[in-house]
Amino acid sequence: MSISKDIAPLLPCLRRFSRALNGSQESGDAYLTATLEYLLENLAAFSSELPPRVALYRVFLDVWSTTHFADLDPSTASAFDHKLASLSPLARQAFLLRTVEGFTVSEAAAAMRLDAARVDALLERSARDLAQELAARVLIIEDEPIVAMDLETIVEDLGHHVVGVARARRQAVALAAERQPELIMADIQLADGSSGVEAVNDILTGASKPVVFITAHPSRYLSAAANRPEPAFLLFKPFNPDSVRAAVSQALFFDRRARHAA
Repeated sequence: MSISKDIAPLLPCLRRFSRALNGSQESGDAYLTATLEYLLENLAAFSSELPPRVALYRVFLDVWSTTHFADLDPSTASAFDHKLASLSPLARQAFLLRTVEGFTVSEAAAAMRLDAARVDALLERSARDLAQELAARVLIIEDEPIVAMDLETIVEDLGHHVVGVARARRQAVALAAERQPELIMADIQLADGSSGVEAVNDILTGASKPVVFITAHPSRYLSAAANRPEPAFLLFKPFNPDSVRAAVSQALFFDRRARHAA
């Protein structure tokens, strides 16, 4: 049985994951090579009962967990890679599968050979642990007081500091200029009829910042395709706390990694 057609399109993504997990491309490629060599001699390890991507990542994690023959190389790994490495191996795997690879919790659980509840617990722990390293000043742009309070509680429970809550475009721009947030969370439609997308664009003229949009009207976000900032993360109302935690951690993770790589 040949599985090369299933595997080939997935290798660039697996290489990215391996690099993130190990902290350097050299180390990441070593694990990727070890995985492919293992598969050549153990085709049955590639489960036909799973989607190809999940099956391939499962084999990779099996190999990684049993060999794990290199630690982070201090000459190539960034400071952020070392912070990520401070997570337990399982928490690191769960976090990267969700944030970098976009796996669902059930897909991550299958790849890691764990149940979904365990993966949920690992994700919550990794979000909290990384929040200590990624602690950021957050501006919330939200016109519904109860929603704003909920967001503020969730964000501050993660260890971040909310520098202000704005209900309209002008107020948001003024607060951002005064308090210099490192992350912006914004509703799409604001109380005065103004747009959260436009408010964010005004703020980002000064400097790039990660953004999480929250909306009950995703069509309005999509209609702003020509003007909305990218990359941005999108949450739908009503949201749950886990989704907010994941979006905040993802936004800061990619922002910090990009800054360290620059």
